[in-house]
Amino acid sequence: MDHKAHSMETMNHEAMTTHEHNEMAGMDHSMHMGNFKKKFWLSLILAIPIIFLSPMMGVDLPFQFTFPGSDWLVLILASILFFYGGEPFLSGAKMELKQKSPAMMTLIAMGISVSYFYSVYAFIMNKMMPQNHVMDFFWELATLIVIMLLGHWIEMNAISNASDALQKMAELLPDTVKRVNKDGSEEEVSLQKVQQNDHLVVRAGDKIPADGIITKGTTSVDESMVTGESKAVTKNEQDKVIGGAVNGAGTIEIVVTGTGETGYLSKVMDMVKKAQTEKSKLESLSDRVAKWLFYIALGAGLLAFIVWLIVDRNLSTAFERMVTVFIIACPHALGLAIPLVIARSTSIAAKHGLLLKNRNALEQANDIQYVMLDKTGTLTEGRFTVTGVEIINNQMKQKEALEVIGALENNANHPLAIGIMNYLKEQKISPDKVENLQSISGVGLTGTVNGQAIKIVNEKEVERLNLPFDQSLKERYQEQGNTLSYLIIDDQLMAMIALGDVIKREAKQFITDLKAQSIIPVMLTGDNKVAAESVAHYLGIDEFHGELLPEDKEKIVQTYTNEGKKVMMVGDGINDAPSLVRATIGVAIGAGTDVAIDSADIVLTDSDPKDILRFLDLAKQTRRKMIQNLWWGAGYNIVAIPLAAGILAPWGILLNPAVGAVLMSLSTVIVAANAMTLRIHN
Repeated sequence: MDHKAHSMETMNHEAMTTHEHNEMAGMDHSMHMGNFKKKFWLSLILAIPIIFLSPMMGVDLPFQFTFPGSDWLVLILASILFFYGGEPFLSGAKMELKQKSPAMMTLIAMGISVSYFYSVYAFIMNKMMPQNHVMDFFWELATLIVIMLLGHWIEMNAISNASDALQKMAELLPDTVKRVNKDGSEEEVSLQKVQQNDHLVVRAGDKIPADGIITKGTTSVDESMVTGESKAVTKNEQDKVIGGAVNGAGTIEIVVTGTGETGYLSKVMDMVKKAQTEKSKLESLSDRVAKWLFYIALGAGLLAFIVWLIVDRNLSTAFERMVTVFIIACPHALGLAIPLVIARSTSIAAKHGLLLKNRNALEQANDIQYVMLDKTGTLTEGRFTVTGVEIINNQMKQKEALEVIGALENNANHPLAIGIMNYLKEQKISPDKVENLQSISGVGLTGTVNGQAIKIVNEKEVERLNLPFDQSLKERYQEQGNTLSYLIIDDQLMAMIALGDVIKREAKQFITDLKAQSIIPVMLTGDNKVAAESVAHYLGIDEFHGELLPEDKEKIVQTYTNEGKKVMMVGDGINDAPSLVRATIGVAIGAGTDVAIDSADIVLTDSDPKDILRFLDLAKQTRRKMIQNLWWGAGYNIVAIPLAAGILAPWGILLNPAVGAVLMSLSTVIVAANAMTLRIHN
C-alpha cells in the first residue's frame, strides 16, 4: 500500500512545491528564499566598509574617509554584496516578471540593479576621465540590500507559514499492520505492501490502517480525529471503517477497500493541496502598492530621460536624471513598513493567546462576513461528559447506580466509558467489583456485581426487551444531542445515564458578540442533525449544517467564497483541514489536532473562541497601522520621484540627491516609530 510511504509523500511534495511556486509568484517570498538571517549578517559585514568609504549620493558624511585604492575595495565589496545579498530579490523579481505581476521584489531588484550597474559605469568613467566626476550609488546599494534583508528577516521570524498538515495526515496511519494470509496465519507487514482486498486484523486501541469493511467482530470506533463525529461509532460486520480512525474495545478483521489515492485520507489531503495552491495566489497590500510604485518609477524615469534629452540635449544629464529617479524610488521605508507592523502585531497576539501564521490574514480579517464554526472542540469541549443520571426504579439510589455502572465500564476504553469513569472520579464514587464481564455484540456490557446480573445496554436492547419507561425523558436528552445508556439489573430497568459533548461556557457570549459586529455565525459539524440543531438553538446560531464529511464542509466554504463572500473557518479536527485552507482565513483551536493547526492561518493557543474577537480587533488595528506606514513609505516616493525627474526644473527647483537621501532616511524612521505604537483594545 503506497498510501503513506509513496502516495502521501508524493502528494505532500507536490503540494508544497506548488505552494512554494505560487508563494514566489504570489509575492510572499520571505518564506522560501533561504536563510535571510545569515544573508543579513554577512551582507551587513560587507556593507559597513562601503558605508564608511563611499559618499551618500555624492555627499561625504562626517564619518567617512578614503585612502589610496579604497574605491577598488568598495567596487569589490559592492559586487559581492550585489550578487550575494541581492540574490533573493533578483530571483524574486524574475519570478514576479515571469508571472507578469511585478511587485516588491521587482521594485527592490530595479533599485539595486540600477544602483550597482550605474555605479560600475561611474567607477569606469571616473578612472578614464577623472576630471569629469560621475556620482556613484554604492552607498545606496549597500543600505537598500541590508534594510530589505532585515525587513524580510523580521517578517520571517515573526510568522512561520511552513505547513506540515499533509505530513501529519500521513502519520495518522501505522507503519506496520497484521495481515491475514490465505491459510489463516497472521504476519506483520509494512503498510506499503498492503493491497486492496487484503484482510487485516485490527486490535483494540490500534489505528485502523486503511479504509475497509469489517468481516469479523464488533467494536466501537473513535472517528473524531478524522470525521469530527464526537460520538463513538458502533461498528458491526459489513460496516465501513476509515483509515486513521482509532479502534475501540473490540478486535476486528477488515477487508481493505481503499489504498493509495482511493483512501479517505488521501482524498482529504488532495482537497488540502488544491486549496493551498489556490489560496497562495493572494496578493498582499504592500505588494499591490509596490507594483504601482514600480510602474510609476519606471514610467517617470523613462519620461525624465526623454524630456531631459529633448530639452537639455545632453545624454549624460538625461541618463543621470533617469538613474536618480530609479534610485530615489528604492523602497527603503516601504520594505520595512509591513514587516515592522507584522512583528509588533505578532508579539501582541502571542500575549493574548494567538499564533499568527499568515500575514494576509491580518489584512483580510476586516472584510470577514461569515464565521463558520466546527461544533466539536470549538463550540463544545470535544469530550464526553455525563450530562444526567436518571433513576427509573426507585429501589435504587443514584450513587448505587453509578457504583454498578462503574463496575462494568471500569475496564473499557471507549469514549463513553472514559466519560463515565471521569465523572465517577469527580463525584468521588468508587466502582463496585465485577465478575464474568463480557461484551455483548452491538448491545453493550454484561457482568455479575454483588451477585446480581448487570447489563449496560443501548436503546435498541431496551426496546427489544420491551422494558417500559418515560419516553419524554429519553426525548429530552436526545434533543440535546446526548448518547443514552441504560442500566438493567436482573432484567429490570433501573437507571439511565446520558453523556454529551458540553458546550463551552464562553461560546454563547462569543456568538452574541460576533453578531454585534454584523458577522454571521454558521455552524458546521459531522454530528447528527438533532445534536447540531440543539447546540445551534442554544447558542443563537441561525445557520447550521450537520452530518458533514470533510468534502461537505469544504464545499460549503467554497460556495460562499465563490460568491465573493469573505469567510473565516474555525475548527480543530482533521476533517476541518480542507475547509481551514479553503476559507479566506482559517483559525485552528490550539487543543485540536496538529493537522488542523498546520492548515490554519491563525491558531488559538488557549482554545478560547472569544480569542477570535481579540484577533478581529488586533487585525483592525494592524491594518490601520499598515495603511499609515504604507502612506509614509509610498508618500516619500510620491513626492520625491517627480522632483527627482525635474518636474520643477523650469522654476529652478531640482531635487538634490542628498536631500532625497535625507527624506528617505526620515521616512524610514517614521515608519519604525509608527509601528511600535500599535495597541490592542481588548
